[in-house]
Amino acid sequence: MRVGAAALAGGIFGVTGTLCFFLAFGTDYWLLASDNCGPYTWLTESTSVAGNITNATEIQPMEAVTDAPSALALHHEGFFWRCVFQVEPTTHALLATLLIYQPESKVCIHGYLFPLPVALGQVPHPIYDATAVFRGFWTVLIILGLASALVGGFLLVCGVPFISHKLYKLGGAFLIAAACLFLSLLLLYVLWMEVVDVKRYILQERGDTCHGAEVSVLYGLSFMVAAAGVPLELVAGLVFMLVGRALRASK
Repeated sequence: MRVGAAALAGGIFGVTGTLCFFLAFGTDYWLLASDNCGPYTWLTESTSVAGNITNATEIQPMEAVTDAPSALALHHEGFFWRCVFQVEPTTHALLATLLIYQPESKVCIHGYLFPLPVALGQVPHPIYDATAVFRGFWTVLIILGLASALVGGFLLVCGVPFISHKLYKLGGAFLIAAACLFLSLLLLYVLWMEVVDVKRYILQERGDTCHGAEVSVLYGLSFMVAAAGVPLELVAGLVFMLVGRALRASK
């Protein structure tokens, strides 16, 4: 009875932690930032089609936001997308991302290698190429973390009837590994936020035209959700390791 209750509690913690990881991975609110630099200009891809032949992709400048300069440009970024839109000067960045309605001026580009900077235009980017290697580490960590959580969950489902204590131990080990991997990527993200010149990163598309711009940077909800999932996944892994040991002792 005690083993069953412990396994149930571990399962609840594990499922909740894994859902937190997937929610953090699938949402684009790791970084929240706002600036008062004025109208925002971004680079976007456009593909022209002539008959049945598609020409090569060209990079063209596009004015993403054309509101009054007094408005703030709100940025939010994640693993998949990097977005910007205009908000009123009194709007708080965190509250603005909670709104279901998003303005038509919102423009997003792919950001698969976020949180470390994505090179736009000239490659390698003259400002952030020195940090490019860390982008790969962050990407690998988040993918391995999700894979470990899924494999651990699969092994534990297979061991639900208490058939093999080895499945519980192995599943718990994978959950602990997932927690450690996500903790590592969170630490890497914090290192980027605190060490790299994030203000320069936010204003990089506008070059040197915004020396006096005020930039506000916040940790987003995706980061907070991922941080909440780490202890849940760690506790679940430890519980299942103990369940596996108890099952082995009972045989």
